[in-house]
Amino acid sequence: MKRIAIDMDEVIADAAEKHLKLYNQHFKETIMIDDIKGKKLRDLRPHLESEIKSFFAEPTFFRDLNVIEGSQEVIKKLSQHYEIFITTAAMEFPSSFTAKYEWLKEHFPFLSDMNFVFCGDKSIIHADYLIDDNVRHFKRFCGQGILFTASHNMHETGYVRVNNWNEVQDYFLK
Repeated sequence: MKRIAIDMDEVIADAAEKHLKLYNQHFKETIMIDDIKGKKLRDLRPHLESEIKSFFAEPTFFRDLNVIEGSQEVIKKLSQHYEIFITTAAMEFPSSFTAKYEWLKEHFPFLSDMNFVFCGDKSIIHADYLIDDNVRHFKRFCGQGILFTASHNMHETGYVRVNNWNEVQDYFLK
């Protein structure tokens, strides 16, 4: 059975929505997701980079993220034909482990805990496919990288791209 590794943030969990909401509340701004198309929030305000990143370091930040529409249903279908691994670069924010684990158990109870991979460099992942929103994870990955569209990667080219979970389903099940 072939393996699909699936990133968590911005692929199955909407971290950008919460991050933007917290940023706007904290800094009394009204930045919308459309305002950051093709870039990250810290690119708009480089002088605030450490403060902007600090939201992710909060131990509970990842616990109550919204689920990306369609991800649960499609991953459940894919799991009948592929080995599924959720791979998250949690070493960027080590305090996120518990919240991410609890979130995965709540929203993807049909996946085994043994299929959750908390790592740093995703090149260690031995899978046929990696669905991720960040192209840096494809650089040394040995399988096929599939770019999941997120606001920050709109201008990335040269990769197989899927825009939503219906397109993921079409790619793997048709």
